[in-house]
Amino acid sequence: MNYREELKNKKRIVVKIGSSSLTHKETGFLNLEKLEKLVRVLTNLCGMGKEVILVSSGAIAVGRKKLGLSGKELTLAEKQACAAVGQAQLMMTYQKLFSEYNQSVAQILMTKITMMWEENKTNATNTFHELLKLGVIPIVNENDTISTYEIQFGDNDRLSAIVTSLTDADLLILMSDIDGLYTDDPNINKDAQFVDIVEELDDKYLAMGKSTSGSSVGTGGMSAKLTAAKIATYSGADMVIANAEDVNIINDIIQGKNVGTLFVANKNEKFDLIEEIK
Repeated sequence: MNYREELKNKKRIVVKIGSSSLTHKETGFLNLEKLEKLVRVLTNLCGMGKEVILVSSGAIAVGRKKLGLSGKELTLAEKQACAAVGQAQLMMTYQKLFSEYNQSVAQILMTKITMMWEENKTNATNTFHELLKLGVIPIVNENDTISTYEIQFGDNDRLSAIVTSLTDADLLILMSDIDGLYTDDPNINKDAQFVDIVEELDDKYLAMGKSTSGSSVGTGGMSAKLTAAKIATYSGADMVIANAEDVNIINDIIQGKNVGTLFVANKNEKFDLIEEIK
């Protein structure tokens, strides 16, 4: 089977983009040019008849810059304050950019409680499905304003995979600051080999994960991405890790081009999403 060719037929697509891909490394301000390109690409996917969900990081990073708290270790209260300020600014920017293309968007903020309580989970599922039916792009983030360790997902790689499972999406695209999965950290080991496709995610691949992120504003390293791959593929969705330097790579993925690392769906009926979240 040509797994790449099958990506052309994906109907419901979750795209995750991280803080480091949304902000200028030198200043910490939002990269408006990249955001505008991302908005155009996602709106065009909707125009092709795809259903799109965007999982967007950036609230704390944007709020941190706005409040002048860059360059220091943040307390939990400061992180929550930054999230409150940054999420508002982030959504205002998205609303303005998407409106230029007459595309409606909605904000959905989640914590573990959204998934752990059956009534909340059902309500969230119904909201996602109704928004998608209406042609709206849900923009999802963790509710960092109220999150504490006990109820937070921890990183948006994991959150995006949970959203993929919750909404029965058939493709998750993780936009990252790396090209995909390597056998070792390519920044350290020049002999690290790029992995083009993972047909079955086993312990060998899971062991390749690194627990750290290469960015000062992101939280998800390769370990988080492999956890996301496990959740997504076991839930029945393909997943691609791709470099967010040029967001047009999303189009390349949808066209079946050989970019990024493709993790092939491997639905596991015994997989318990709630246990994974705990």
